[in-house]
Amino acid sequence: MRSTRSPILAAVLVLCACGGSGERAEDEILIAAIFDLTGPTADVGLDYAAAVQGHVEWLNEQGGIGGRPVRLIYQDYGYQVSRAEQLYTQFVQEGALIFMGWGTGDTEALQLKIAEDRIPFASASLSHVLGDAEASPYNFLVATSYSDQFKIVLRWIAADHRAKGGEGNARVAFMHSASAFGLSPWAQGGEDYAREIGVDVTPYEMPRAATDYTAEFSRISQSGADYIVFQNTSAPAAVALRNGRSLGVDATFVCLNWCANALLMRLAGVDAEGVIGAIPYAPLTDDVPGVEDIRAYLASRGEDYREKTNAYTQGWWTLGVFVEGLRRVVEAGQELNGENIKRALETLDGFDTGGAGPPLTFTATDHRGSKGLRLFHVEDGVWSPLTEFLAAPN
Repeated sequence: MRSTRSPILAAVLVLCACGGSGERAEDEILIAAIFDLTGPTADVGLDYAAAVQGHVEWLNEQGGIGGRPVRLIYQDYGYQVSRAEQLYTQFVQEGALIFMGWGTGDTEALQLKIAEDRIPFASASLSHVLGDAEASPYNFLVATSYSDQFKIVLRWIAADHRAKGGEGNARVAFMHSASAFGLSPWAQGGEDYAREIGVDVTPYEMPRAATDYTAEFSRISQSGADYIVFQNTSAPAAVALRNGRSLGVDATFVCLNWCANALLMRLAGVDAEGVIGAIPYAPLTDDVPGVEDIRAYLASRGEDYREKTNAYTQGWWTLGVFVEGLRRVVEAGQELNGENIKRALETLDGFDTGGAGPPLTFTATDHRGSKGLRLFHVEDGVWSPLTEFLAAPN
């Protein structure tokens, strides 16, 4: 695991020791978050957490929101649903106005409670159902859902298969985390869409902490799959990638967003060359205006943006979108409460992320802010754009 873990864990231990948020200034805006710093998704959770914390620090240096300081209270929850539910209740009781969540299982488990409490909630999970404004009126997706990512990839695969002279249906192995996160793109529309466009997809579960996937790759090779799509985080995907390359698996490897990052390349080395990535938020090496503040903030702390993954970009902008909602309420002179923040977020129309991600639009009936992304591929050890913006199928 990367060396960034120790300082972040130290901060968590300090927070645990002081029992949460402590005393608050009268005009302070309280934001709550849970992070996975020690659980099975900590490989990507560390950069995401650091970005949310960094954004709050940077924001206060800019004067806060309408002159009001922002305070972040957070805890490591170790990817445990019960712990997430406990911390959510604790932080809401302490007065949190918005909540930054993490996993698919815990965010889906909290759906009804979030709506009941009227707490605007952005999760690192991109489960498609969380963007349903009727079923989840206070949840917002600030990146392309897993289902839409998968559909975009499946459509690209179908076209690539035809372009290469392939006969019949393209055959895809879907290697996924053993979790609600892992199954989300398949269960929430992906299976039906694959059937609709004539792509044969077979799911293969990736057991947690596995160090070898020979058995899975043996079955995949027997199936004749030409494409392997990962819905997992970087560390297990890198293990599978190295394993598959060593076994001579002849397939095109594709990562959905949580393994399409710089960490995959650090862990897999040359075996990452040629991997395709569905990337909603740009790597910090991508020269777009939306990463300039992030780079400047990291430089001011003596950190190299090239050492961060695009999970950092996603964490920064996930909070950034909600900060815009808070700002609109403050500037309108309205009371800062969940209902007003929700309505403000629903006025975002083509919200510009400066190329860090697609423009975001929320309405009262649709909380899926983005409907597309670019595909990248690893070329000479760098994630390089492979396509222009690809819209998800309706």
